[in-house]
Amino acid sequence: MKTVSMVEFRKNAENIIEQVRKGQRMVLTYRGVAVARLEPFRKESVKSEDPFYALATLADAKGGSLTNEEIDEVVYGA
Repeated sequence: MKTVSMVEFRKNAENIIEQVRKGQRMVLTYRGVAVARLEPFRKESVKSEDPFYALATLADAKGGSLTNEEIDEVVYGA
């Protein structure tokens, strides 16, 4: 994965974003420390990774409701 410094990103943001749009994944660094990952946004992956969308699979066949605690466990892992 390519590394891009904040200085380089500020100078070439448009070019870097275009590379990301084309599929290139990058790590953004600030003073030599990795702070963010730049990668193409895929709508289908967001839905599959978001725990909120798992709630429907947890409903029971009788239509019972989840408790607030059960919802918190699924969404926040707490």
